[in-house]
Amino acid sequence: MTRNVVISGGGTGIGLAAARAFAADGDRVLLLGRRGDVLEKAAVPGALTYAADVADVAGVRGVAEFVAGELGAVDVLIHSAGGSGQLEPRVERDDPLDLVADNWELNFRLNTLTAVLLTEALKARLAEPGGRVLFLSSIAAYRGSGSGAYAASKAALHPYAHDLARQLGPRGITVNVVAPGYVEDTGFFGDAMTEERRARRIAETSTGRAGTPGDVAATLHWLASPGAAHITSQIIQVNGGAERGH
Repeated sequence: MTRNVVISGGGTGIGLAAARAFAADGDRVLLLGRRGDVLEKAAVPGALTYAADVADVAGVRGVAEFVAGELGAVDVLIHSAGGSGQLEPRVERDDPLDLVADNWELNFRLNTLTAVLLTEALKARLAEPGGRVLFLSSIAAYRGSGSGAYAASKAALHPYAHDLARQLGPRGITVNVVAPGYVEDTGFFGDAMTEERRARRIAETSTGRAGTPGDVAATLHWLASPGAAHITSQIIQVNGGAERGH
């Protein structure tokens, strides 16, 4: 049966890999992102696209109206929008406390608010029974991210997902979180990934390799399958054992 799958951040990286996995199954996919040209270039077969900033209330309202008109019900909702702020415009500040405030506000806007606003806007449209809500967290939520801001904004998704799972469970809807480790072939790090840093990340794994968008997409795809119908309120780590350390 064809499902309606909505993916934020669907034009690149993990979101795009997930979109391709669901489209290959014959599902109808809606790609959301801030850059319309990037969504169009993604060229996911049969996919709809809608450009909006899902950290913005007006943008999310537009998404909800589009979904109501084009899809009706949402079978799978995947939150892949976000980042560490590496790709955002730099703001000059004289006061270091202003920089701290900017960094924390930016990270929570990119990673937490995007997921919460979109979920709340589409919650009533989730298919019941059988709906799926899937959040993208990070290994950083378990061990920090250097500044703490990115890690905290991802960790904030965990209690929200647990609360949501309890709320939506009676409707036959599951809610889960996937927390990747280091994943290559994404724009996450911008120009900040040196060969030395990459080697350290890979050395932390038990598998001896970096993750790929496809690794994470496959986990998302399975969590949305009938085989995962009794799995909810879980955080699934996809990091080659890196969180355990060496």
